Amino acid sequence: MEPDALAALRGLLGEARVLTEPADLAHYGRDWTRQVAPAPSAVALPESAGEVQAIVRWAIAHRVALVPSGGRTGLSGGAVAAAGEVVVALDRMNRVLDFDPIDRSLTVQAGIATEAVHNAAAERGLFYPVDFASKGSSQIGGNVSTNAGGIKVLRYGMTRDRVTGLKVVTGTGEVLDLNRGLVKNATGYDLRHLFIGAEGTLGIVVEATLALAEPPADPKVMLLALPDAAAIMRVFDAFRSAVALTAFEFFTDRALAHVLARGAQRALDTDAPFYVVCEFDAVGEAEARALAAFERCAGDGLLLDGVIGQSGAQNAELWALREGISESLAPHLPYKNDVSVRVSAMPAFMAEAQALIAREYPDFEVVWFGHIGDGNLHINILKPQALAHPDFVRECGRVTALLGEVIARHGGSVSAEHGVGLLKKPYLGHTRSAAEVELMRGIRRVFDPHGILNPGKLFD
Repeated sequence: MEPDALAALRGLLGEARVLTEPADLAHYGRDWTRQVAPAPSAVALPESAGEVQAIVRWAIAHRVALVPSGGRTGLSGGAVAAAGEVVVALDRMNRVLDFDPIDRSLTVQAGIATEAVHNAAAERGLFYPVDFASKGSSQIGGNVSTNAGGIKVLRYGMTRDRVTGLKVVTGTGEVLDLNRGLVKNATGYDLRHLFIGAEGTLGIVVEATLALAEPPADPKVMLLALPDAAAIMRVFDAFRSAVALTAFEFFTDRALAHVLARGAQRALDTDAPFYVVCEFDAVGEAEARALAAFERCAGDGLLLDGVIGQSGAQNAELWALREGISESLAPHLPYKNDVSVRVSAMPAFMAEAQALIAREYPDFEVVWFGHIGDGNLHINILKPQALAHPDFVRECGRVTALLGEVIARHGGSVSAEHGVGLLKKPYLGHTRSAAEVELMRGIRRVFDPHGILNPGKLFD
């Protein structure tokens, strides 16, 4: 970046909110992926929508690319600044702006942490249901930009289903106030949904209005041990028929071993190749129906063992076995596949994918887990210590291309909830047709004609 451009940026924000120290550039220039080295030229820390707008107009004038940055918990390289861009980090835009008790909505700045939204909703007797392990550091703007899902999608939907209003700054420096919290709005294109999942390529999210829900009524959590992968969807169908499931998550014995090694407490004495954590509200006879479903599944040989939490603390201990997986794998530098198919296609897809993974990774440890109740699998390949990281990534990329062909045959997606970013870009054609991608390019040119917003992400 030219010195006069940097001076102008500091003139907008002040010296303290434009960072150029190497440690700051490394911290803000990457997300949870470690496959691309960060190389931003500066980090800008705006505090208002007006300042974001000013930064975009500055970037247009000085021909500088921008990378919007939230909590940087992404797993696809969507927030990586690798080519001298300026990172626009929204950490200081972290306030609750409004609460409407009639609409049951919360309007927040984009830099507020997901967990802070949970807490703000709870303080008002309500519930924000988008939930995942990184909620303490992920931010709402990033959740919107990747259409984050998590463990309660089965009942409450994705982030897209909770956003009733959105304020964004486009690549032309315009501020758009989209939908404004309306439940019904039949006035043409709903541009709000274009920005949800766009990974900051159309505009920078600065505010969001979120629909809250009633808090769960006496949630019950069960941990189930299963004899094989074929039993998972049959157990899912049995429990879904018995109770209104909030979540249905699975993981393998290898995933459990990594979590237990980091201090989690074992909840079952029985060893099994697969486990499920499911949650439901114990309303009326729901708990009795769930236990009856358990007995039927056990009698049919679909379950080996199980336990039900008897308190909030026990529920949390059971959930920790699932939510601690990503953190427990992080030291192994996993290569992550985040894929989805229709729930009805899951048994056939999983069988074919397992055969492919076993054949192509004979010497690698592979850890499976995911939100199988909504058709989403996380396949984590762990790097052998003796293998150089570039060689590991190259080999995983080769196998991912083969997995993409399986995904395409089953009508699925190469990215269920982590976005495309840099890392999934080579495989986009397995999910999106050439015609779709060209239309997306055209939409991008409309909102970002100067090509300054998160260049190189999604597609070139």
